[in-house]
Amino acid sequence: MAKQAGKSIQTAAKVIFAAFLILKENGGEMRSRDIQALIPSKVNLTEWETERYEKTGYTRWISMLHFYSVDCIKAGFMQKQKGLWILTPEGEEAMKLGPEEMMRTASKAYRVWKTSSTDAKEEKEVDSPEVVDSPQQQVALLDQYEEMAREGIQNYINAKNPYEFQDLVATLLRAMGYFISFNAKRGKDGGIDVVAYSDPLGTREPRMKVQVKHRPNDAVSVDVVKQLVANLNKPGDVGLFVTSGRFTSESERYARESHRHVELINLERFVSLWQEFYSKMTDEEKNMLPLQPIYFLGVNG
Repeated sequence: MAKQAGKSIQTAAKVIFAAFLILKENGGEMRSRDIQALIPSKVNLTEWETERYEKTGYTRWISMLHFYSVDCIKAGFMQKQKGLWILTPEGEEAMKLGPEEMMRTASKAYRVWKTSSTDAKEEKEVDSPEVVDSPQQQVALLDQYEEMAREGIQNYINAKNPYEFQDLVATLLRAMGYFISFNAKRGKDGGIDVVAYSDPLGTREPRMKVQVKHRPNDAVSVDVVKQLVANLNKPGDVGLFVTSGRFTSESERYARESHRHVELINLERFVSLWQEFYSKMTDEEKNMLPLQPIYFLGVNG
């Protein structure tokens, strides 16, 4: 058992370090599924590492990646936000230790946290990705289930055409309490896809001008965001840019510093808002992007 535990930690050190390298090479944050897809190109995976666990059905190295990422979070080396993995400055510094020492440091930090946050009498000596009822494995499994759910939602959205995605955006705004005065049809729209107001007659500010881009695999450039800002030609205008992909860091910085209010919504934020306001939609609107809650036993940590 000790030999297998050591073997597991060696695999964890290898795949976690590879994930950190990928994060560092891509600006410090990425969707976990994209990191996972790139790891096999960074390391050689053995037959044992690519086997599936009988109890969970998950591939061994992928389970270890999620399982030991909990250690890295407790060590302050990384953060997770709705499917995004974020490399912290502390994590980038820890990479200088090399794969195995970095993993040992992270695991030590997890043990310190675990001891200080639970009754020592209830602690198990060793947590393992193969012990399904261990707290650490429950957190790791929840992480994987949530990632599967996010991927399913994303695939559903990706299958929409641009006008269907635009309708999703308009539906979300209505559920948030806005009144839609314009929803562009096929053809030229002058750079504005949706116009929304906070009252039925559009007499109160702000007037929200919305640009929608359905490009799941692309990052919206700063030049495209600037085009939206150029269309904010009245004092009470605000801009909203919604994409089924993401924004470049330059786009995000420009939006923060712009003299006109412009809000950016990427896919993750769109899905979060859809979940938040789902209960306020009609049944017909819900069916445009149907969600089903999944319940898990609560796990501390």
